[in-house]
Amino acid sequence: MNMAPTSAEDAPAAEEPRWLTADEQRTWRFYLHATTLLEDHLDRQLQRDAGMPHIYYGLLVALAEAPDRRLRMTELAMNAKITRSRLSHAIARLEKNGWVRREDCPSDKRGQFAVLTEEGAEVLRRTAPGHVEAVRQALFDRLTPDQQKALGEIMQIIAEGLQPSEAGADLPWLR
Repeated sequence: MNMAPTSAEDAPAAEEPRWLTADEQRTWRFYLHATTLLEDHLDRQLQRDAGMPHIYYGLLVALAEAPDRRLRMTELAMNAKITRSRLSHAIARLEKNGWVRREDCPSDKRGQFAVLTEEGAEVLRRTAPGHVEAVRQALFDRLTPDQQKALGEIMQIIAEGLQPSEAGADLPWLR
């Protein structure tokens, strides 16, 4: 006995997508617009003041905050939420500038550490005041303390919801 529908009328209705409401669409587009402009603003400030993109600044900060100013490359990729390939390219550029060096991991022949050099730490010290001012002017100075708190809570909920916990998850730093 054939149980397949014999006509379009007999086919089960495909579930309709959960389209965004007008208010949700408006919020989504403001979010995209704001995050794109903010990232561009921070990139331009860092390029102007230090000759580096925002992602490189984030890598230097992560290394500066790490014990002994060093992190395994895989941990640094995870911290930056980028692919290992993109990290490798960024570290090569930072090495060329003298801001970072790579060291082999003594316990794992395949592993490497990225280490912040003194020159890299100095670049970070010089660049940080202008960067924090750019962040403050672009984001925090525009919000009330209650809005800042709400934004922090919202971003935490989104980040936690997008951070898979299951083994084998498709995450950038695992690619």
